[in-house]
Amino acid sequence: MKKMLGEDRREAILSWLENSSEPISGAELAKRTKVSRQVIVQDISLLRAMNETIISTPQGYLMVKEGSKRPRRVIACKHTKEQAELELITLVDFGVSVIDVIVEHPIYGELTGSLHLNSRFDVEKFVQKLKTTDARMLSGLTNGLHLHTIEADTTEQLTKAAEALEKLGILVS
Repeated sequence: MKKMLGEDRREAILSWLENSSEPISGAELAKRTKVSRQVIVQDISLLRAMNETIISTPQGYLMVKEGSKRPRRVIACKHTKEQAELELITLVDFGVSVIDVIVEHPIYGELTGSLHLNSRFDVEKFVQKLKTTDARMLSGLTNGLHLHTIEADTTEQLTKAAEALEKLGILVS
């Protein structure tokens, strides 16, 4: 396969994302299209400018599909950096998807980071990326206080996950 040109490449990227239920990494898209990862970043920016609902997650790019019928809830949490993995594993072990993390910044207002963590494997990759990049978590800006949008197949899963976080002293009521 030879290098794809701009418009054809962006159409292919859009098609792959629309037909995937899992995130696709920038490196994988670069490999498929025979261009650099930086070109992919620019292509994603152009697609977003054309109102395509593409988000970046720790696992890669994901097309947001409209109209999820799964129950959602926003929960408030507070914990140390060392407790982040425990918090996330607790949630996914109840079959809960952690959609995002939100903090209230005194200057910038609400800051949201996409997570889309659905399994222990996703959490492990996220935690490993935190360690290898030496990046700070958004909750580090607010002394550990943050919100998560969570989603599951049933409201019972959301309730049980929140109760488990409460027992751990992580849930803020």
